[in-house]
Amino acid sequence: NVFLGPEFSNKNISKLLKNYNLNFSRPANLSKYVAKKLSEGYLIGWFQNKMEFTHRALGNRSILADPRKLNMQQKVNSAVKYRESFRPFAPAALDKEAYKIFKVEKNYKIQFMEKAVFVKKNWKKKIPAVVHVDGTARLQTVSEKFNKKFYELISEFYKITGVPVILNTSFNLNGEPIVMTPSDAIRTFYTCGLDILVLQDFVIEKNKK
Repeated sequence: NVFLGPEFSNKNISKLLKNYNLNFSRPANLSKYVAKKLSEGYLIGWFQNKMEFTHRALGNRSILADPRKLNMQQKVNSAVKYRESFRPFAPAALDKEAYKIFKVEKNYKIQFMEKAVFVKKNWKKKIPAVVHVDGTARLQTVSEKFNKKFYELISEFYKITGVPVILNTSFNLNGEPIVMTPSDAIRTFYTCGLDILVLQDFVIEKNKK
């Protein structure tokens, strides 16, 4: 795997949040809670475990959104990435379900988001925010073994929506590196249009008192 970077414990993060005097919660079922927020159209900053040693966000330093609405692509571009509205984002899909949506063989793995594959015709309108103009998508297949927390989140989103895919892009602003520390994530969260920040098991929401 490529999860070779630094990680930060709940104890470290809890201390930091209290030092910053930030309001936060700790949901009993984090995956279910965040999946519901995704399905409601919220933009999520997702910070978990060890950082990826790569230029791709693979589920540990990610910005996540609902792929079912085309305007979500434009929303992420304008609110977070500050780049051209036509630029698409990648789908992170459950590995066991990917072949139903993309033109790949059953059990085919693309763990590092390194290939573009064609999206099946009947799915193009279901996940428009992650489909390129030529009908392809830069797929990442997510297995429970590869990234358990990310897998659980997508699974919960699947239960709610019937779509085993979420929009995934790197957790950074245009022109900046991917966030590495909790402090990086907090600064980025409060300087862009993200709605919710998840730091390990803790959740910060801008509009929640």
